[in-house]
Amino acid sequence: MSTTESPPPTAITKAPRFREQLIGFHLLWGVVLAALGYFVCHWLGTKIGNHIKGQTATDQDDIAVLLGFLGATLGWLIGLGFFNYPLSRMMGRPASLIEGEEYGVWRYFRLCTDHKVVAVQYFVAVLFFFGVGGLNAMLIRGELTSDNATFIQAGNYLTLVSLHGTMMLMMMSAGVLGPLGNYLVPLMIGARRMAFPRVESLTLWLTVLAGFMLISAIFLGGFPTGWTGYAPLSVEARAGMDAYLFSFALIGISLCLVGLNIIATVMTMRAPGLYWNRIPVFVWGMVTTSVLAVLAAPVLFAALYMAALDRTVETTFFLASNGGSPFLWYNLFWFFGHPEVYILALPGFGIVLEILPVFARKPLWGYRVAVAGMFGVALLSFMVWQHHLFVSGINANLRPFYMFTTELISIPTGIIFLIGMGTLWRARIRFTVPMLFCLAFFFNFLIGGLSGVYLSDVPSNVTTHGSYFVMAHFHYTIMGGLVFATIGGFYYWLPKITGFKLNETLGKIHFWMMFIFFNLTFFPLFAAGLLGMPRRVSSYNPSLHGLNVFVSISAWCLGLSLLVFLANIVWTQLLLREPAGPNPWLSKSLEWQLPSPVPSYNFERIPVINSAPYSYGIPDAPPVADFGTPARLPGGPAITPEGGVL
Repeated sequence: MSTTESPPPTAITKAPRFREQLIGFHLLWGVVLAALGYFVCHWLGTKIGNHIKGQTATDQDDIAVLLGFLGATLGWLIGLGFFNYPLSRMMGRPASLIEGEEYGVWRYFRLCTDHKVVAVQYFVAVLFFFGVGGLNAMLIRGELTSDNATFIQAGNYLTLVSLHGTMMLMMMSAGVLGPLGNYLVPLMIGARRMAFPRVESLTLWLTVLAGFMLISAIFLGGFPTGWTGYAPLSVEARAGMDAYLFSFALIGISLCLVGLNIIATVMTMRAPGLYWNRIPVFVWGMVTTSVLAVLAAPVLFAALYMAALDRTVETTFFLASNGGSPFLWYNLFWFFGHPEVYILALPGFGIVLEILPVFARKPLWGYRVAVAGMFGVALLSFMVWQHHLFVSGINANLRPFYMFTTELISIPTGIIFLIGMGTLWRARIRFTVPMLFCLAFFFNFLIGGLSGVYLSDVPSNVTTHGSYFVMAHFHYTIMGGLVFATIGGFYYWLPKITGFKLNETLGKIHFWMMFIFFNLTFFPLFAAGLLGMPRRVSSYNPSLHGLNVFVSISAWCLGLSLLVFLANIVWTQLLLREPAGPNPWLSKSLEWQLPSPVPSYNFERIPVINSAPYSYGIPDAPPVADFGTPARLPGGPAITPEGGVL
């Protein structure tokens, strides 16, 4: 552990004028240079493509499109200033961190190395792209109110479904590691920053660029493969497939880097006394997720690179007609794709197990077992991927093994479920908005887990594979699990991030609308799947018309509930702005012992950790951390170790 830290920086005394803030490297220059880089490299790619293909070149030149995306990425990073630091170091200038505090609100539109600023940038970006994916879902349900294609053509409907699935998976991969992971991990372990601050900012801006590149697929003809990118469709698709390949590759790089950064931060920057058995369970959730990201994302990148070669220089990795095999793509993709499911699920486990003791007012039951369960999920998630191929013609002798491992993974997930129930047993529960979302997580995830048993068994999988039963199971696991947990986490930690309260009444209206209409949307789809309705089609048996109309109305109400959440954020954080105080939840974890919002340097003095942060209801329990003499903010009041103001 690192126990030495530089003293906190002094307060900024003078902010630059508006004109001075526009000078330099920021988002505007990133957009301009990204556009310039795309057109220049696209033009070069066209010349290269014509030279390689000669007279056979067509209006779709995948070499030009992919080189254009590469040029856009370089221009984007140059405009944001990511190359300034290595160039300065090569010129012999001293290293420095770009805290950006002097820029005020403008620091959110430029490269910044303050992990709290990066987390807020992540939050806004993920919320925007989540809204785009949600809008696609509303259009999908609008089309399914008729049993025949009406206002969306069949080919465009496939693109809509593909964009929805890919956008949601890409952005929810960053939905917890980005906003909450980057913000909270240093605070919870007593550090002033992440181990690699510039890498942290790089992962954010790669994620933002990936989202916009994926949206550009609409203007490039779309792609018909769904979020899985299955070959040989991926080789035969229009140029929108190039947008899928490049944007997913950027997300893979970002996931790998953010995982490495979190692991390095937890291993090397913990405060004195923060032993492994005292690390908050949320941090363990981030660590196990990071392990999955570091191991799985490179496999995804390799598969995407091979698919890009098939589309550009006519290799045949995935084309059976020329000696390749689509099964190679299936195995490479799902070797990433199933750990990806737990990249989405494990952060949810960490969030709910962190929040439950606060509002149950009792210690987390089975802390060590919970951590072991998380690592068990991470390990077994790499041994189950071929259950996605039960109906794809794999060797029948492999089916029993993957059926066994898939059912085996229910043991560590079941343990985590029981840890939550044990914490709630005989507890004095406060039904706050964060607690309600955590309780809904267990209800939804239970239905998702039980329905998953039918998909892990080969006989029932053959019956339900490719149907709406699978889609309902997946949404109960991911949206009913991770999304509910993440929104609960935002209700819990947003007062710490911004310093302002969220409205409790609006929060409860949002919760009950979202919980009721989520279940009314997805539970009937189990029946639709068992009745034979396939996924990714806009035409279906007329006998299912009434069921689909009911589901569509429920889905629109579900979307409306998320607008209530957005309205709550805008009203309370931008307009009303009622101070939340340093510790409105009376939590014992380290981040709540700091002022709200947290100062740029986090801790004036690195604390000494005395115990794990779950000693609720234990008489004469020692304080979680010793801050020494009361910390005093520059020009502000003194802060006690408990987070109060002297």
